[in-house]
Amino acid sequence: MTAPHPKSARPRAELTVLAVLAVLAASAWAAWLGWDQHRDVHPDGSETGPYETWQVLGLVLTLLAPVCWAAARDHVRAAVLGTTAGLTAAAFYDWSDDASGLFVVGVGLVMVGGLAATGVTSAVVSGVRRPGHSGP
Repeated sequence: MTAPHPKSARPRAELTVLAVLAVLAASAWAAWLGWDQHRDVHPDGSETGPYETWQVLGLVLTLLAPVCWAAARDHVRAAVLGTTAGLTAAAFYDWSDDASGLFVVGVGLVMVGGLAATGVTSAVVSGVRRPGHSGP
């Protein structure tokens, strides 16, 4: 029996990285944002929340390492699509109990923001990793 050609293993590795990042992103959403469901009402009657800045920052920093890891290993599409899919699915699940239906707008914004943030991050990491690139 012969070993598989390296190119034939590439799509399988890409799909594995995509799936792992999707599960990781959804899990990170649950850990950082999933438990906080209440808005804060201030003395003047204004409301904020349900998330605090530190929670969103924690989510972003938690996902930064695996996105950079995947992009550095030339799994740019998996980094972008897997992370975005996980965040979008988690937001949909978390917010779908909104009776107004406006949660769909928020989920769309999470998807667009996830695509933009992971796309830029992956492009930068991939560009820095290119052979012959003279970095700082």
